[in-house]
Amino acid sequence: MTFGITNLIIGKKKQMDITETNTLLIVDDDPTSIQILSTYLKQLDYEVLTAKDGEEALAKVRQTKPDLILLDIIMQNLDGFETCIRLKADQETQEIPIIFLTALTNTKDKLKGFKAGAVDYITKPLQSEEVSARVKVHLTLKNLQKVLQQQNAAIEQKNLELQRQTMELDAFAQFVARDLKKPLVRQRGFTNVLHKELADLQQPESLEFLQEIEQSREQMASIVDDMLLLVNARTNELIMEAPDMVTIIAEIRHSLNSMTNEYQAQIVVPPSWPVVWGYSPWIQNVWETYIINGLKYGGSPPYLELGATPEENDQIRFWVRDNGLGFTAKQQNHIFVPLVDIAQADDSLPEGYGLKLSIARLLIEKCGGKVGLESQVGRGSTFYFTLPAIGENQFEP
Repeated sequence: MTFGITNLIIGKKKQMDITETNTLLIVDDDPTSIQILSTYLKQLDYEVLTAKDGEEALAKVRQTKPDLILLDIIMQNLDGFETCIRLKADQETQEIPIIFLTALTNTKDKLKGFKAGAVDYITKPLQSEEVSARVKVHLTLKNLQKVLQQQNAAIEQKNLELQRQTMELDAFAQFVARDLKKPLVRQRGFTNVLHKELADLQQPESLEFLQEIEQSREQMASIVDDMLLLVNARTNELIMEAPDMVTIIAEIRHSLNSMTNEYQAQIVVPPSWPVVWGYSPWIQNVWETYIINGLKYGGSPPYLELGATPEENDQIRFWVRDNGLGFTAKQQNHIFVPLVDIAQADDSLPEGYGLKLSIARLLIEKCGGKVGLESQVGRGSTFYFTLPAIGENQFEP
């Protein structure tokens, strides 16, 4: 159907699948065109507003915020292009879709309209089916965009709530861990005193019980330290640096000296280390975890070899190779599991291959590296982690 000036045939009111009434604004300086188009759109269950020029349209838009604007281009005083530009420049009206009504058909004018911010063109003389279809399409898009914005706002609010809850849980975990640490430190002092008294009384059975208590206390203290480390890893800002591997390894070996002697272990360390990016306290924690596990579960006696190897993508692999029993393929799948999956880890793994290695994975990944294991049953294991290299490394592997 064509909208003529002298005659118009308007069909019967069509049923539209619109769930809510949308408001349209028609802007045209031809009263007859406004009347014809307005009558047709009202029969389609739209609420219709009209304006005779650009200035009146700007005023009405500020008051009513229509859902869509049908805007004639050629008008007196303020034409459609300038009206569209002003509407798109206003933050309160820039999201309203604008369809140009025009007799201009050349590509240059159409591009000018799209550049001004219009979403579509309807060429005069207007066809009723085309008007209905284009209006419906752009209203549907606008309504969907509105729903999407509401959903995004709800998701953002949910994310903020989850972030707040996470911060509260982190703060609570840190508070609990620090509170647990204090009585554990006091227990150590008490057990030391009791150990001296029982030794003087020569009560070996009581000393064994006391030793069990102290071992349990040490395990609890280790878990508390892991909790604090996890909270710090999640909440503290990471400042990357170049860890001094020589000093880190020397400090670990000194702190584990009694354990090394107890297991009669041998630890082989290279004369130099490559320079990498990392965070020294975390790197020291990972090295310590690897070395302690090697001492506990290496061969009899343990033989640990430490080293570093360059990899592709400017990464350096640091490793600890032991002479232990090695791991089956199934067991290897349950080492370095994410923290959320730690409860499903293989129960056949030794005690040291659970939480601490999952924490090691978290720390190294936050430093931009990765962790891994190479192992064969009966041929020992090599635990490794990678870190980003700094410049050209010259070192003895």
